[in-house]
Amino acid sequence: MIGNMSSVVFEYFADDGRFPNNVLPVVIYRRAISQAEVSPEAMEALFDGNGWPSQWRSGIFDYHHYHSTAHECLGMARGSATLRLGGPEGRDVAVAAGDVVLLPAGTAHQRVKASADFLAVGAYPPGQDWDLLRGDPSDRPEADKRIAAVPSPSTDPVGGQGGPVLEMWR
Repeated sequence: MIGNMSSVVFEYFADDGRFPNNVLPVVIYRRAISQAEVSPEAMEALFDGNGWPSQWRSGIFDYHHYHSTAHECLGMARGSATLRLGGPEGRDVAVAAGDVVLLPAGTAHQRVKASADFLAVGAYPPGQDWDLLRGDPSDRPEADKRIAAVPSPSTDPVGGQGGPVLEMWR
């Protein structure tokens, strides 16, 4: 499935005082699964097969939030959306079915808009359970400590043993 991928983009987001973000880049895999093959089941198979257990199918929250205890992989299984990454002063990223967004722990994200049929699949490295933080000042510095303690994944959710995360996140 990764053979259909047309590009991988790396985006960096700095701590804005409210949202910690991460020194590691967000990784955006464009067309990780082709339009002809993409489905919720195909996205789950991609993640599960690369050692990132899929955990849910849903939309993406429409408010800024982040996870301090896990890296998160979002696979667009249906439709399209605009996501804001990095918090209120971050950047909008258009995503469509077949795209995958990998967020290092601490990276703020929200759904700005989405098509009526939009569906994402969420996956996390083994042993990582996600929390949900909204950028409340009282969350820090404890959230920063948890983010720093989240281990690097042993596989790439799209490329397995050969994906770009293994190099970029070391």
